[in-house]
Amino acid sequence: MKLAFRKLGNGTPLLILHGLYGNSDNWYTIGKRLAENFEVYLIDQRNHGKSDHCKEHSYQSMQLDLLEFFDYHKISEAILLGHSMGGKTAMLFALLHPEKISKLIVVDIAPKAYKSLNDYQKHATDHLNIMQAFLSIDLSIAESRKEVDDEFSKFVSDLQTRRFLLKNLEHKKDGSFHWKINIGSLNNALPNMLDDSDFKKVKFDKELTSFPVLFIKGERSDYILEKDIYLIKQYFPRAEITTIFDAGHWLHSEQPELFLKSINYFLVG
Repeated sequence: MKLAFRKLGNGTPLLILHGLYGNSDNWYTIGKRLAENFEVYLIDQRNHGKSDHCKEHSYQSMQLDLLEFFDYHKISEAILLGHSMGGKTAMLFALLHPEKISKLIVVDIAPKAYKSLNDYQKHATDHLNIMQAFLSIDLSIAESRKEVDDEFSKFVSDLQTRRFLLKNLEHKKDGSFHWKINIGSLNNALPNMLDDSDFKKVKFDKELTSFPVLFIKGERSDYILEKDIYLIKQYFPRAEITTIFDAGHWLHSEQPELFLKSINYFLVG
């Protein structure tokens, strides 16, 4: 699948992958700053943004999309940055195609499952509530964004999260609303998005994953826990982990200057 994208700047290629329910627009401000030193590709993953919708949605399919992107744009090696779902896509791609990665940056996600009935139940519940919100709304009769937001608030109480999700709401030419994201496919794929089965299937040589790796977590986020560091090191022995203070899961928008400082220190020194 050919992915929609925007390219900014010149230099070493740096590819950015957004998270679940997101799109490349979420990363434009960060991408523009990074484009001062790099050739930045802001990519819409399948079923998101301006990329095509399709039935299949898995980390395996998304890493294959990325491989096609590398080949189509004749990118032999690049820096890869991914947030949340995009971070898992980036990790899987890096493990399967280490020769194409010069450096890897993973933002607030670990190569683990987020759907157990114990420690990580909150993540699964949050995503199930979000999907229920999307599925509950009949956009054919919605007359305003406020009406959609009011319905969303029944399932998603956090205003910042709702504002992020409602960036997917778009007017059609006839004035009615539609979702940019493929709700049906993403709903069906949600168990896989919360799983780690694609990682457990990977056969890899640790010596090949010798490129520098940076994991960035938000201080107020629980997507990367202290006990996850051992697992991260199993996949990426050279991984560094840094924390952005006073930030949650969307740390790149909550603390952009600290986020950029961490990335530039890792990339440029």
